[in-house]
Amino acid sequence: MITAPDVHEIDAEGVRFYRDALETLNAVGVEYMVGGTFSLQPYTGLVRDTKDFDIFLRAEALDRALDALAEAGYRTEIPFPHWLAKAYDGDTFVDLIFSSGNGIARVDDEWFAHAPESTVLGMSVLLCPPEETIWSKAFIMERERYDGADVAHLLRCSGTTLDWNRLLRRFEGFDRVLLSHLTLFGFIYPHERNIVPNWVMFKLMRSLLRELETDPTEELVCRGTYLSRSQCLPDLEEWGYQDARVLSDGTMTEEQTDIWTQAALEQAEVR
Repeated sequence: MITAPDVHEIDAEGVRFYRDALETLNAVGVEYMVGGTFSLQPYTGLVRDTKDFDIFLRAEALDRALDALAEAGYRTEIPFPHWLAKAYDGDTFVDLIFSSGNGIARVDDEWFAHAPESTVLGMSVLLCPPEETIWSKAFIMERERYDGADVAHLLRCSGTTLDWNRLLRRFEGFDRVLLSHLTLFGFIYPHERNIVPNWVMFKLMRSLLRELETDPTEELVCRGTYLSRSQCLPDLEEWGYQDARVLSDGTMTEEQTDIWTQAALEQAEVR
């Protein structure tokens, strides 16, 4: 059981809505985990303002969850069918997350198998495991949002108990992304760099060395789109790179990337 006081600044109506959303899912037997700010606090002790509430669940449970929330009187939508749905009570909303924006960190049974119990808003819940939280946050490197600090804080506070083998397996094919965060961790916290086991660093560096001994890919491919949905658009539109997300070993369809990218462009116009 992971415990932490609920000290978030949330108005009474927000608390009522979040609790009712959880109770609604409980009533229909939808398994879920709490993530985002409300899971970061128990792991790190850090508190920050939030305007939403993140619920993680399997994609297979999404329709049942949305039907139950709609029946409870809340407006629901699926703005991004490859990873995210929402339920609204006025302007307040909960995010129902079943993957990640780049399609990599899909919620599966292993999330639930390693999810610790905790108390959030006075309710007994499961939290997203720190390993999977790091996995999903490590790829968020947008111009307006970078989750590297969250990754570093999670490593600092949970590194000694992490399942490093599982974390490495989650990043298979994306070793450089994990290595970049672990390298930065040693830069940020030189006194605590040994929180990351040496064997993990050696394993990732050996993988990098093996890669350096091979020839670069013949195809002109950009994998930066896994990190930012908008900042690598010139690579695709002007420089002739292929989007790695939609290739045969990618994680998304062209329709999904179009919807996801268009939302980023509209958000930039609002800013």
